[in-house]
Amino acid sequence: MAYSENRAYAELHLAVFLWGFTAILGDLISLNAVTLVWWRVLLTSLSLLAFVRAGKIIKDLGLRQVLIFAGLGCIVALHWATFYGAIKLANASVGLICMATTSLFSSIVEPWITGRKFLWYELLLGAFILPGIWLIVDGVDPSMTTGILVGLLSALLVAIFSSFNKRYVDKADPFRITFIELSAGTLFLTPFLPFMPGSFMPTAMDWVYLVILAVLCTTFTNYLFLRVLKKLSAFAANLTINLEPVYGIALAYFILNDAEELTPSFYWGTGLILVAVFGYAGLKRYFRLKKEAAAGGAGL
Repeated sequence: MAYSENRAYAELHLAVFLWGFTAILGDLISLNAVTLVWWRVLLTSLSLLAFVRAGKIIKDLGLRQVLIFAGLGCIVALHWATFYGAIKLANASVGLICMATTSLFSSIVEPWITGRKFLWYELLLGAFILPGIWLIVDGVDPSMTTGILVGLLSALLVAIFSSFNKRYVDKADPFRITFIELSAGTLFLTPFLPFMPGSFMPTAMDWVYLVILAVLCTTFTNYLFLRVLKKLSAFAANLTINLEPVYGIALAYFILNDAEELTPSFYWGTGLILVAVFGYAGLKRYFRLKKEAAAGGAGL
């Protein structure tokens, strides 16, 4: 069975739902953000050893390509550190909703990084999210402002990372790409560990959450996401990722009681984000049909 666009979207939504759950796990784990991410990337890298021939990676891909993926691994490690930093500084719902600006950043950086044509409606829909973000900021306590700024930095980093991954995704299989990136992320974060506050060793429950985070919410989801990027644009993927806060906030509502810290304007902002997500799918279909109609007319 061919790998269709519909299947790619279904896998993308599954990955995004599981990513929404990572914020819940990050809030439950007692470690600081950097130490948490270090354990996450280490455990994920180890879980991938059964699927990659680590000793032949450089020979098969070449040193230059390995170094490119390693550099991207450093970016994704910084993204996760700032993402969990935002959660620790604010809460899971706020950290998640900051990721909605990823599509705005992606509409700017993806054409520059991948060399594809700039699409005006991508920037328009990305900008449409900004009022939603403003409503969300207005709906939280001022003490969470630092967490919001750190979350916005995290969104920029993931837009850069996804766009570069789109450019190089055909250079290797998804498991190898993820293994190289997260192994590099582990090495990148290691020198910072001695300067991090709190405990280095996870508690018994932390171990349970970390294994779920590494295997299900990282190894499996990254594999799905890299498959999806072979069929969809990085912008389409990142715009759908805007549903991550929606899924995550719904989970946080029931698991973490985040609703006690949020006002109605927060949820109005989330609604605007949903309009942008589904509006992109509609506009894409409209322009595709218009292009096909023009091509059909030209052939008459």
